[in-house]
Amino acid sequence: MKHNFCAGPAVLPQEVIEKSAQAVHDFAGTGISILSISHRAKEFKPIVDEAAALVKEILDVPDDYSVIFLAGGASMEFCRVPYNFLNKKAAYLTTGLWASKALKEAKGFGEVVEVASSADANYTYIPKDYVIPADADYFHFTANNTIYGTEIHIDPDSPVPLISDMSSDIFSRPVDVSKYNCIYGGAQKNLAPAGMAVIIIKNDALGKVDRYIPTMLNYQTHIDNGSMYNTPPTFTILSALESLRWLKAQGGVREMSKRAVTRAAKLYTEIDHNKLFVGTAEVEDRSYMNICWVMAPEYQELEEEFLQFAQSRGMVEIKGHRTVGGFRASCYNAQPMESVDALIACMREFEAKH
Repeated sequence: MKHNFCAGPAVLPQEVIEKSAQAVHDFAGTGISILSISHRAKEFKPIVDEAAALVKEILDVPDDYSVIFLAGGASMEFCRVPYNFLNKKAAYLTTGLWASKALKEAKGFGEVVEVASSADANYTYIPKDYVIPADADYFHFTANNTIYGTEIHIDPDSPVPLISDMSSDIFSRPVDVSKYNCIYGGAQKNLAPAGMAVIIIKNDALGKVDRYIPTMLNYQTHIDNGSMYNTPPTFTILSALESLRWLKAQGGVREMSKRAVTRAAKLYTEIDHNKLFVGTAEVEDRSYMNICWVMAPEYQELEEEFLQFAQSRGMVEIKGHRTVGGFRASCYNAQPMESVDALIACMREFEAKH
């Protein structure tokens, strides 16, 4: 049996895979594949509408917000966010590679204040006690850092509206959406196959910048056209809908949060007690989605051997990012507890061997 710990594209619920595969053969009884049906077909628009409605229901999104699905990933939103929201000044928190890329893009649109960074310690912690400028148009942060295994588990208090890249932990916990002007995330972690971003936008936060915004980069364009101004990624949206239906049936984000905490606690407990391994992130900032660890210094020479050992036991994609090294187990919503238990058993067996 294979246990998929890939950071993204990531594991999806088996029933979502099966229903999506069925739609590839025959979408909604049309006799036509979802891969080749027109996005203007009467059978497809309800898919987009239901997916948007489920995002609102699952995250308790207020009525004055819109949900859109756009081709591309979160990296596209690094420039689209400041294009639409940065008029004079924005504040950014730098907690990892993707956060630093978002900040870099924003600098092309106005003044950007980096309120804090954890680059000094290779992003192994979330900065605290920083000051957000009260005259900023928004405060941007990356909620979960897949590479470094850190996560902001709460919605920060801020004197200005929040904007967040939640690519790798969206739908894994309740969120107070009313604090945000925009929440965005790539689909390939907790929602669907790669190729799309989901964006939640406060309607009256748009139209406040002085610059011209190109049509395709203007969020209002896509809100006005129900995510179908141009041809949308139909298969990814269909798969997202199936994931959202699954998520609702499982008990929603509160249930997902309970499972995430349980999975992570099991793995971190093993890391902390296993003589061969050491966690990389500060304990109070550890991610529930991406658990990162390395070999203890005195066992460093065993790293490659453990990777091969784990692979022989069915563990897939647990090699850590090159900037951190070691290992990473990504545990998104669809990760079965059985896979976590299997990884722990593998770690214990390897410890006993050495």
